Amino acid sequence: VQLQASGGGLVQPGGSLKLSCVASGISFRVLGMGWYRQAPGKEREFVARISMEFSTTYADSVKGRFTISRDNAKKTAYLQMNSLKSDDTAVYYCYAVYRREFLGQGTQVTVSS
Repeated sequence: VQLQASGGGLVQPGGSLKLSCVASGISFRVLGMGWYRQAPGKEREFVARISMEFSTTYADSVKGRFTISRDNAKKTAYLQMNSLKSDDTAVYYCYAVYRREFLGQGTQVTVSS
């Protein structure tokens, strides 16, 4: 499974960004998809996941601000991030799960004025 994440960038506090993660190498429908993030000097942490049945789970820190979704036809998972805070600054990694976990490359999100 190959994962290609995109959509990161610099945004002001209170702003929004939408990350995308395109998967290839396997039928997208069987994959659980999700996002981790890692801030400088901190351990990687779970952000959100969506199952193949479209069930979603969020970290408490992003609940109500972030929305994970998937488009099976486009083989893509998304992370819509609203009301961004400086604490959301991190490298965001998408991952996929099918028998084991696959981790994609990261995309930098910087929230700063």
